[in-house]
Amino acid sequence: MNYRTEIAAIISTVTGLPASEADALIEVPPQKELGDYAFPCYALSKTLRKSPNAIATELSADPRFSDTWIEKAEAVGPYLNFFLDRGHVARTVLSRILDEDIRFGDSDEGEGKTVIVEFSSPNIAKPFHVGHAFTTVLGHSLSRIYKKLGYTVVRMNHLGDYGTQFGKLITAYRLWGDEQALLASPIDELLRIYVKFHEAEKEDPGLSDLARENFRKLEEGAPEEKALWEKFRDMSLKEFAAVYEKMGVSFDNYNGESFYSDRIPEVLGLLNEKGLLVESEGARVVMLEEYGLPPCIIIKSDGTTIYASRDLAAVMYRNETYRFHKNIYVVGLPQALHFKQVFAVLDKAGQPYAKDCVHVGFGLVKFKNMKFSTREGNIVVLDELLNESIAKTREIIKSNALIRETGMNDEHIDEIANKVGIGAVIYTYLRAGRERDIIFSWEEMLDFEGDSAPYLIYTYARTRSILRKADERGLLTDMRSEADFSLLISDDETGVIKLLAEIPDAVARAASTNEPFMVARLASQIARAFNRFYNNSSILSGTDIGLRAARLALCEAICTGLLICTNLLGIEVVEQM
Repeated sequence: MNYRTEIAAIISTVTGLPASEADALIEVPPQKELGDYAFPCYALSKTLRKSPNAIATELSADPRFSDTWIEKAEAVGPYLNFFLDRGHVARTVLSRILDEDIRFGDSDEGEGKTVIVEFSSPNIAKPFHVGHAFTTVLGHSLSRIYKKLGYTVVRMNHLGDYGTQFGKLITAYRLWGDEQALLASPIDELLRIYVKFHEAEKEDPGLSDLARENFRKLEEGAPEEKALWEKFRDMSLKEFAAVYEKMGVSFDNYNGESFYSDRIPEVLGLLNEKGLLVESEGARVVMLEEYGLPPCIIIKSDGTTIYASRDLAAVMYRNETYRFHKNIYVVGLPQALHFKQVFAVLDKAGQPYAKDCVHVGFGLVKFKNMKFSTREGNIVVLDELLNESIAKTREIIKSNALIRETGMNDEHIDEIANKVGIGAVIYTYLRAGRERDIIFSWEEMLDFEGDSAPYLIYTYARTRSILRKADERGLLTDMRSEADFSLLISDDETGVIKLLAEIPDAVARAASTNEPFMVARLASQIARAFNRFYNNSSILSGTDIGLRAARLALCEAICTGLLICTNLLGIEVVEQM
């Protein structure tokens, strides 16, 4: 039950204000003495022609605000403050979570609808660096969020396996390639010759013409060029697969840019039929002045395709194949103009599914005093970052006195370090709004008491430890039947219960805004609230059986809530730490 939404619905019934507007205005008071929720009555002054204070006083006496779960509605100046019946809240929320388990927050809103999430999409023959991780982590989380809401999700890895850079690679390999080095470490060798090409190109502009010619041959299906391209692609995919496995990421479709190259005639046919293609300096373009956008190049002056032409072919293919409800592109913000152009071309061509295409942009990934450039060879490889995070986590765990006292073996420590270390990297990408730039800090990422994955995972493990001890004492056998949820009325207990109740709404909002950080933020709030409850309450001791059982049930619900949130973020938890 979403109490905020329910209060908004009653306000709407009583005042005529749309429920969505009422919901947007409802606040959480800064002080507990002012209630659980507050509605400012300023918005009603104009229509009701009364002062906000008078409206609040009048509404507080309306019997429709006297519900089983509302203890009282009280006017305080221009605010109508709502006090919830804490026992009712505890009983309703906890019973539902314990009954539904990890299905809590599931929805059927997406039933019969397909959402395509395109994410990761690394470039073949280039290292999988920390910038690629942003789209990978974000897209993986969104895929899980949409699936929880009942959508059929198609996870697409639109590989960067085509384009003029392959003309450059083919040229570079023929000039400077080392076959033994390629077999030993494919990505390293391909990066070496790619960087060398760009250095040599500055001195010999003729290399650019040779690269364009080699790509033209590749597009025409020339055997030698195609064989080299396939070799680079296959070797790259093997290395990418290892990174995906480490992060727990999988895909339903690996159709890269090359898959759509022979579908360009279909794109040209549509645009010609609509009379949209025009010549411009030898290139064929679609003019987009009415959208406030520059022309979109479809075919370059040398006759080769471009990103836009292949993306148009991809959208048309996806609509034909999946009849998607949404077609989401998890791609960096610098590509915003590109996607606006692609979607505008489809709209101008009269394709109704253009409005269902969404660009989910994200910010940059930074380390202090460092920027990335594949051309210059200045990158941070994701696998190396993950390994370093795991290693640093292992050091922290081994240095912990409590861990040493448990006698935990190296195998168990390695398992924990692996999950916590990788989770720390994942959470760093998701803990804030996706359009904000990320600056990596080991101190923040691996802070077991901060806004971090280690803190979430540790909190989950601590809660499971309480439940294991309770089980050893035989306290869980009749927990549900003995629990008296009406006793869970302290500020700490109510605080964490109200946060657990927000999980369904957080999942829905994360999907509607394509912002997984809403789930990450709630997970962090639940963990903080649990630790306040843990530090201030006696959970395993005490003579009141009903209260003890209720608190243990609350711990079980907290475990479930944290597990739901971390799973949606793509973070694995551990049962013991």
